[in-house]
Amino acid sequence: MTSWTGPLISLDEIRAARERIAESVTRTPLVLLDADAPGEIWLKLECLQPIGSFKLRGALSAIRAAAPAELEAGVLTASAGNMAQGVAWAARDAGVRAWVVAPEQAPAAKLDAIERLGGELILVPHEVWWQTVVDARYEGFDGLFVHPVDDGAVIAGNGTIGLELVEELEEFDAVVVPWGGGGLTTGIASAVKALRPGTRVVAVEPETAAPLAAAYAAGEPVDIEYRPSFVDGAGGRALLPSMWEHARELVDDAVAVPLDEVAAAMRLLATRARVVAEGAGALALAAAVRGAAGPGRVVCIVSGGNIDASVLALILAGERP
Repeated sequence: MTSWTGPLISLDEIRAARERIAESVTRTPLVLLDADAPGEIWLKLECLQPIGSFKLRGALSAIRAAAPAELEAGVLTASAGNMAQGVAWAARDAGVRAWVVAPEQAPAAKLDAIERLGGELILVPHEVWWQTVVDARYEGFDGLFVHPVDDGAVIAGNGTIGLELVEELEEFDAVVVPWGGGGLTTGIASAVKALRPGTRVVAVEPETAAPLAAAYAAGEPVDIEYRPSFVDGAGGRALLPSMWEHARELVDDAVAVPLDEVAAAMRLLATRARVVAEGAGALALAAAVRGAAGPGRVVCIVSGGNIDASVLALILAGERP
């Protein structure tokens, strides 16, 4: 795992990551949304990556940055689904095996995709999965552990989204990013803050799993009540200690959004933009619509679109799973 002493991943590191991954990732569209919101809403459609999620950027960056000897025994990650797909895709591309420690309740659509891409699943209880993320290791595995969040090469890969935003929009006032472990938010913020220091970065979690918002309210990490929901790709039980330190340097605000508003944002994306987003992918829009990013020009990161069809059908019908 590439060390990261922060607070920022440098622009040189992010640009190097872009060189590593450019031939394989999509430079995703940035589109204007017709929405009733305090600001002008732009959508960065990372749901259109080859695996349906931004995670391909970080996974490719990390695996292509590794020395051949580090890959000989294969790679492993701990993921609820999207990072696992990214690592499986990147490992297949590198010609090495990939194992994935995943929570037993992960969506079937994501688990099926992992296996389709050649990943080998290790299904465990949610607590075991979370401990694997915290420890950055899994007992009995000697290959390269690609951390889904706290890895410098992964974060640099995520930061390439920030480069694209600055290149594609002449100016914007805020960027709103779903927060799962923090790798996406800190990567984008590292690029945007370096190039446009006055831009606000707002992190968003579902209110049922919002340790960052609670920490911002309290001034330090606090225990929260965690409840799993259809927003499986963002939020969590607790903050990784290192990511809290980086967030304090890079994130201007952290907000928690009710699940009903996330579902409404998913419907808005489907009906106004013709975009399928998973719960985490709609978090940023939900926050922007409620005014959490303020007025002006606001970029919302639609982080992924991997969702079980049955769950999507319920939401589009006006229900909440």
